[in-house]
Amino acid sequence: MSTQVIAPPRYLATARDASLVADIALVLGGTALITASAFVIVPLPFTPVPIALSTFTVMATGAALGPLRGTLSAALYVLIGMLGAPVFANGHSGVAFPTFGYLIGYVIAAWVVGQLARHQADRRVGTTLALGALGTLILYACGVPWLAVSLGIDLGMAIQLGVVPFLIGDTLKVLALAGLLPSLWRLVARIRPDDRAGAR
Repeated sequence: MSTQVIAPPRYLATARDASLVADIALVLGGTALITASAFVIVPLPFTPVPIALSTFTVMATGAALGPLRGTLSAALYVLIGMLGAPVFANGHSGVAFPTFGYLIGYVIAAWVVGQLARHQADRRVGTTLALGALGTLILYACGVPWLAVSLGIDLGMAIQLGVVPFLIGDTLKVLALAGLLPSLWRLVARIRPDDRAGAR
């Protein structure tokens, strides 16, 4: 009598229906979530960079969908905005505004976070904290130089405008990610013990 080996899910959003249609639906769903969260902002009067929920959503999407689908979700969001749809924070579109560099960071962060999730870094609190911290650093690394060039200021001032005011908020987002993702994996283990989704 043969024993059937059941492959565990690799990502939180691994579909039971492992098909192209399911993958497209997941990518579009990720893009929709990022788009919706981009409108949840808190403008700050002393900097053109707002506090935005989308930074959290991008990392959650990358972890939940994996590197390919998560990156496609973020890239599609950025492309839609570049083509003129006012989907970026503060209703921006195109590329000619100070915070566009952070949006490039969305795509890179989604890929990196997805790769870490592929190696199960989103299943424990400690490794999820590292995952979120790295994703945040990528956003800063992409956003600050663009901010400096766009505003005609030096990197030190760009850090003052584009990093320092957000350290507490971004730390809270990373903590929330570290609480959410491992908890969801524990839930998946209880309600989907027979998930046969293949790895991507």
